[in-house]
Amino acid sequence: MSATKVGHALARGLGIKLNYRNELDDEIRRGESVFSSQTADTYVEQEPHAIEWVKDVTPNGQDLRQYLWSLFPFLHWISRYNAQWFAGDMVAGITIGAVVVPQGMAYAVLAELPPQYGLYTSFMGVLIYWFFATSKDITIGPVAVMSTLVGKIVKHAAQTNPEIDGPVIAAALSIICGAIIVFIGLIRAGWIVDLIPLVSISAFMTGSAINIAAGQVPTMMGYSNKFDTRAETFRVIINSFKHLPDTTLDAAMGLTALFLLYAIRWGCSFAAKKWPQRQKTFFFIATLRTAFVILLYTMVSWLVNRHHRKNPLFKILKTVPRGFTAAAVPTVNTKIIKIFAGELPSAVIVLLIEHIAISKSFGRINNYIINPSQEMVAIGVTNLLGPFLGAYPATGSFSRTAIKSKAGVRTPFAGVITALVVLLAIYALPAVFFYIPSASLSAVIIHAVGDLITPPNTVYQFWRVSPLEVPIFFAGVFVTIFSSIENGIYTTICVSLALLLYRVLKAKGRFLGKVKVHSLVGESIVGNESKPFLPNNGTFTPSGGTHEDSSTRNIFLPLDHGDGSNPDIEVQVPYPGVFIYRFSEGFNYPNANHYLDQLTNHVFATTRRTNLDHYPRPGDRPWNDPGPRRGKAPEVHPDRPTLKAIILDLSSVNNVDITSVQQLIDVRNQLDKYASPSTVDWHFASINNRWTKRALVSAGFGYPTPDSTSTHRWKPIFSVAELGGSDSAAQAAERSANEKELEEARTREASRPSNGDGINADSDSGLSSNDLKNVGIRTSGRAAVVNGLNRPLFHIDLTSALQSAIANVEAKEAFESQGGNGIGQLP
Repeated sequence: MSATKVGHALARGLGIKLNYRNELDDEIRRGESVFSSQTADTYVEQEPHAIEWVKDVTPNGQDLRQYLWSLFPFLHWISRYNAQWFAGDMVAGITIGAVVVPQGMAYAVLAELPPQYGLYTSFMGVLIYWFFATSKDITIGPVAVMSTLVGKIVKHAAQTNPEIDGPVIAAALSIICGAIIVFIGLIRAGWIVDLIPLVSISAFMTGSAINIAAGQVPTMMGYSNKFDTRAETFRVIINSFKHLPDTTLDAAMGLTALFLLYAIRWGCSFAAKKWPQRQKTFFFIATLRTAFVILLYTMVSWLVNRHHRKNPLFKILKTVPRGFTAAAVPTVNTKIIKIFAGELPSAVIVLLIEHIAISKSFGRINNYIINPSQEMVAIGVTNLLGPFLGAYPATGSFSRTAIKSKAGVRTPFAGVITALVVLLAIYALPAVFFYIPSASLSAVIIHAVGDLITPPNTVYQFWRVSPLEVPIFFAGVFVTIFSSIENGIYTTICVSLALLLYRVLKAKGRFLGKVKVHSLVGESIVGNESKPFLPNNGTFTPSGGTHEDSSTRNIFLPLDHGDGSNPDIEVQVPYPGVFIYRFSEGFNYPNANHYLDQLTNHVFATTRRTNLDHYPRPGDRPWNDPGPRRGKAPEVHPDRPTLKAIILDLSSVNNVDITSVQQLIDVRNQLDKYASPSTVDWHFASINNRWTKRALVSAGFGYPTPDSTSTHRWKPIFSVAELGGSDSAAQAAERSANEKELEEARTREASRPSNGDGINADSDSGLSSNDLKNVGIRTSGRAAVVNGLNRPLFHIDLTSALQSAIANVEAKEAFESQGGNGIGQLP
């Protein structure tokens, strides 16, 4: 209490107004509910305080324990591990091991590193990941795109810093990338990947696949030493055609291996469709095609080159060391970091894009949810620890993940089985690796990256969903082909963010009107099944009368049918001088001005000033409203209504900021001058955030604006809900009695002559404002208002907002028609 007093005294000393525009608060709360205290419970909504926000975002002991528990997901399921899970993991693990061994060596060559480094990376990736995994399907290891980036860095460093070995640079890159990604994951900022849209990922994958495939063609054909295969993709393609006459015997080992890979896959796919009962068998045959082709061509190479070990007839891998010969503490210093500093952002993006996109996709396919932040911890730890055994940067592989998923993997523990297979290859198969043809490895790479190219049908679906994003896709692909993979990534991300910003900045709201609708099942009205719908002069009305009943309700549609609703339906203006405006994309500083300009322009174009003599002398007019020319009568527009009220639909608004609220205040002041001497009522519907309410209340919204010419009592309409059950027999009897009484009131209303405007305050029941005083609703239980009584202009939905706006407009008109000497009666 003493702290509050000190705060208030300090505020007075600094001139801070703690209750801005709250001068009507007591007046608003007095007698405003249509229910007595015996019938309804009152409710005063309290504003959120900054300390509440601090408490919400400050972790407590339970949060910290949950955080530590979430860092090791394997603890959640390892205690329930069983033989059935192990059987599935064993099959998937061995299958992936047979795939990753040849792919790992091929990708290491792509990274300008000796082939054994691909095995080291594969081993560490699958061994470490399962401790931190939230995805059972992902396989971490060397991938084509990352290997290409590493190869570019290593090759450039060989020219600028030849004294530093390529594996040293690759290990340092892995350490730095891993540290960055671990940090992002530990602070649980995995949402950052959501800033990268699908079209950017697709463009990146497609452009990278074309880039990698084009770079491997010269090796497959045997003339990779004739030109720079790391140049821009279009140059590599042109040079590949130029040097076709230089093709060597390597092409026989490469082209036939590529043909065989595709032939086996096509044959297994065809056979699986023809003999579906053996689909699983053909799947495993197709999966093991890479291992089979490599073993086959290794045997051919051994038969051909066993007497030509020093001078083989075509290029082979030659000596691959046994064991972890590169195990050591990685060297990381500023000199090494400077070598790849410019490529670091793209390297981190590649590691994140491929892994998170793949893990999310397979999570949806197999009905589980991955945690992007925890996946980042897994990637980061893998890349931090891997270099100690000689690994280079690794991330999730699309092709191996798809194979692992189809192989029936049950848990992330399958990675341990794969690690054992890779370990066996590292120690037992180096002698076999000696004769692996380089051209056949290039064929394996080309075959693997071919699946990363976005098919034309998918691009067409992009066009169907969002035509504006298709040019972004092609821009990313073309920049990758004519420049580099990194520039392609930056192009798609930047252009996508620019498109997003444009959509936010140029967001357009919609002016709504009301339409009376019925719900039909067949030809019967839902809620009144005894009355069929019958045509009547081209329109549909319930048979038996034209009055409204419980089956009728109002909905709100754009006046211009911009949402695609049937243009033949006539949308009624809510009420003369009352406007309903719906925000479409939030309401914050980027788009606030655009929204409110649209609002005021429409208001000025469809209404007239309340006081035409607002400017007594020509010199009193502002320069931007000079009025008519000399000798010409002013445009009066008697057919237009005066501005009465504005209803804002905030259903799409979650937060507001200082800029948007200040601009709303400016527009309120502007429209109050336009409607002078009257004031404009501002109603807000469907506010779904307490902080948004606090911001609007701080700006003076939520309760009536002081009106110097009217002193009528404000009696707003509130939405009230019954407390207790609604399905009992007593409640059913009450509903029947209430409906009977409302029916009698409607009959009285139908027999009364029209008052001229034909629009009622209660748009759902058909009753006018004055009738609501005479109709009570009996309840055996209690009821309570849904929104706070202290914020009468915040409404639960558009219907209650419109009812309140119309009722108070009618009250003002009634008060003014009495010469300002009476009190306007409201429901």
